[in-house]
Amino acid sequence: MRKGEVTAFLSLIFLLLISFSASIMEAASIQMAKNYRRADMNRAVESVFAEYRKELLEEFDIFAFDAGYETGEYEENKIKERLEFYGASGMEQKISRIRLLTDQSGQEFYEQAVRYVQHRYGLDFLDRYAGLPSVWEEQEEHAREYQGEEYDAREELEQGLLENEGALPTENNPLPNMELLRNRSLLDIVMPRGKAVSSKQFSLSEMVSERERQQGYGSFEDVAEEGTQSKLLFGEYLLEHFSVAVEETETAEDSIAEEDKALDYEMEYILEGKGSDRENLEAVAKKLLLLRFAPNYGCILGSAGMRAQAESLALTLCTAAALPMLTGAVTQVLLLAWAFGESIMDLRSLLGGSRVALVKTEENWQLRLTALLTLGTEEDTGEGEDMADGLSYKEYLRILLFLKEKEKMTMRALDMTELCLRREKGLTWFRADCCVCKMELESTCSLRRGISYQFRTYYGYK
Repeated sequence: MRKGEVTAFLSLIFLLLISFSASIMEAASIQMAKNYRRADMNRAVESVFAEYRKELLEEFDIFAFDAGYETGEYEENKIKERLEFYGASGMEQKISRIRLLTDQSGQEFYEQAVRYVQHRYGLDFLDRYAGLPSVWEEQEEHAREYQGEEYDAREELEQGLLENEGALPTENNPLPNMELLRNRSLLDIVMPRGKAVSSKQFSLSEMVSERERQQGYGSFEDVAEEGTQSKLLFGEYLLEHFSVAVEETETAEDSIAEEDKALDYEMEYILEGKGSDRENLEAVAKKLLLLRFAPNYGCILGSAGMRAQAESLALTLCTAAALPMLTGAVTQVLLLAWAFGESIMDLRSLLGGSRVALVKTEENWQLRLTALLTLGTEEDTGEGEDMADGLSYKEYLRILLFLKEKEKMTMRALDMTELCLRREKGLTWFRADCCVCKMELESTCSLRRGISYQFRTYYGYK
């Protein structure tokens, strides 16, 4: 090879090496620019999410930032402005998906609440309730069966009296008094003496569960956490964060705080969703009455002595009325009335701060059959006993929470959350459907010499 040709060949190789090096440097430079823009965006997104509503966290242990920025009006442009303020300037932002606290019937609120209980009490929290949910469900099923049985028994007795053109004597007959009790307000019968029922009420129309809400969009299935959510965990969260009609311990500070509450009985609202404390407590009391009726009636059916007492009284009444053929029907109605009366005593115990056994026996039975004659009258002085191995009012609410639909509970809990922050914390502009928990953005920026770069950034509270 001639000298000139060698020189030309080496020159070409040198040019190729220079071009290759320049290409590598250009690629590295572009990648570095991309990294800088991603870093700017990550920092901006984290800063936006760092502006979580501190009152929401302090009071309810829930993370979310207010996309209305204290205006009460949800605007995504405000989020983009905050991103730019925190360093994501020079980029075109598009929110590809976003999750609000109220989306999917408050699913994000529910998941955060469950995670809070898991982190607070550990993974073995549910061990203490092993097997109980099935017992609760069985009791609810039996309660409904017995309720229908009670209605049929009373109808059968009324039909028998009508067909025989007869009537039972009123003397020593508790059935007329029990019929009067059924037509009275339950709270008037079961509330402890000297304890007043809260008269607070409010309009449901403006509640987040009732009004038209802002909606997020996009699926977050790819970032969904594994694990089974439990209504027991959520129920524990609710009992820890919301007030009930019967507090196990109450301080002077608690009493002062209640003055600012929209409702004093927040848990009862979460269960029933009515506009006044009295309506909610009455509805919960009826549920508890039904829940207690099942084991009480089951105890009577299993006691030969108690059945014998009812049969003896039924025979006496039917003999006096010359209607011996109705002894069986009267016995059945008396047994059901006795279980109903015992359930009233159980409610008095619970509302008075005492405990009631989940399953009754003859030893812890409170009400004599003859006491049905004066139950709920001025002569009635029974307050309900405290059973050391029983469950408190709050623990019975845990059962009702487990049996309640998750979606209704979650949205009503958001109602109380929103009301608390508005009234008690002075955040009059706060709206739960303006609170963001997860978001993904699609960013487009220009690097240099007409090179554009598009990338996605996701962030969500955990």
